[in-house]
Amino acid sequence: MARAKSNFLISLLLLIGTGELGAGQNCGCADMVSQQFFDGLTSQVDASCEANGFYTREAFLNAWQSYSSFGDGPTIDDTKREIAAFFAHVSHETINMCYKEQGDKSNAYCDYNSQDYPCSPGKMYYGRGPLQISWNYNYGPAGQEIGFDGINWPEGVSTDPTISFKTALWFWMRNVHGIIGQGFGATIQAINGVLECGGQNQGAVSHRVDLYQNYCGQFNVSPGDNLYC
Repeated sequence: MARAKSNFLISLLLLIGTGELGAGQNCGCADMVSQQFFDGLTSQVDASCEANGFYTREAFLNAWQSYSSFGDGPTIDDTKREIAAFFAHVSHETINMCYKEQGDKSNAYCDYNSQDYPCSPGKMYYGRGPLQISWNYNYGPAGQEIGFDGINWPEGVSTDPTISFKTALWFWMRNVHGIIGQGFGATIQAINGVLECGGQNQGAVSHRVDLYQNYCGQFNVSPGDNLYC
């Protein structure tokens, strides 16, 4: 939404642009993840996509309110890189926001050794949502923290867009946020290193890196070092 900016806000944006204002003082996620940026993410979604209309900027911002330390880096450039990294993985995992569930549903992704979060009979814990959260040992604690029954209602991740983004941010803050300073390659390792890193799936790694560099370009920030895992 276009609106006039006060002199104070103009000064604030100038500080952000130079990286002089620490992200901890003002994350600016809502400004960076603009409607224009989000529309670019979903520009390839057509009527045939199961996630058509599901992923929205509003849902992301609602979810972010529960994880306000997301993007809270020491500088605004760190914030930009984290947001770019997050959405690079989201775009890759959902195939440009087209899917909210993984295609192959033959595996229940149930770890029967998980005593804390035993699988509910008949329920499937395959990949769902922006980062394709999977396995009962992720659905259980994610639901517990977010406030939905991830074990008995895993479908909630592909039913409620805010819950969906919350699970992605839950996983990110738990597994990725703390290593963002090690470079984008470290985030690939944290998300799917077992299947992609070490030369196992260079095509997937390259696709993630290409997306990340694209989004860094949109945020006018260098992608940093250590891009590959």
